[in-house]
Amino acid sequence: MPDIFRDIEAGNPTEPTDAARRNMRPALRRRFYEQATVAETQDGYSVLLDGRMIRSPARRPLAAPVRPLAEAIAAEWQNQGEMVDPGTMPLTRLANSVIDGVAFAPDPVRAEIAKYLGSDLVFYRAGFPEPLVQRQAVHWDPMVAWARDGLGARFVLSTAIVHVRQPDHALTAAAAAIPKDPWRLGAVHSITTLTGSALIALAVAHGRLSVDAAWAAAHVDEDWNMEQWGRDELALERRSFRRAEMDAAATVLALTQEAEAGSSPVRSR
Repeated sequence: MPDIFRDIEAGNPTEPTDAARRNMRPALRRRFYEQATVAETQDGYSVLLDGRMIRSPARRPLAAPVRPLAEAIAAEWQNQGEMVDPGTMPLTRLANSVIDGVAFAPDPVRAEIAKYLGSDLVFYRAGFPEPLVQRQAVHWDPMVAWARDGLGARFVLSTAIVHVRQPDHALTAAAAAIPKDPWRLGAVHSITTLTGSALIALAVAHGRLSVDAAWAAAHVDEDWNMEQWGRDELALERRSFRRAEMDAAATVLALTQEAEAGSSPVRSR
């Protein structure tokens, strides 16, 4: 079973070159099971295919810390048609990434999220035209205010294209809000890389921003450009794939709200 996902990268394949690689991959595998179910095991809540455990590409059990999340992953398998298409299973891909990577090496993941805070999307504003300036303010100012009032992180905004060094105290305060639970950490990392903003990801994780609002905030500039110059169908196709990845990460965050207070059941075998 794990060879279905072996050719799927653990990250978020959203660039044109990644799309090209996906198109060059071998033909999809025919569905080989009838029912996808969930059972409580020593690994948490495992996803089973016809009663047999699924394993990740690294041969670890595909198991989630809470039953609703495992059921959501199982639903991706159950909803497959005649062929099994990993491209339509963003929750499973994210789960594999967490189980095989994040759970065993969380520090580099946290460090990458923290690095985004140093040059976050929402800190760099347009100087003109005024409608775009106002649109950015509507979508981005509430997050900057939340970081200031809720996290104690006072960030510096800029209308220049030159990098602005953020205060160390702001970076430290915001980094403290990065989740420790590996599932939530993996979800925040996914949203960060999809949106180009760790602050957007943290706002979603802490319940300050809905996934729809986060998606709109991440695409303020792109939407503006399409309104002025017309739709880019190829970009919208890539964007649809990215939105599925975003929704998967948001689902993990929504279904693991209590995980941060306890330990994760992800275990090595």
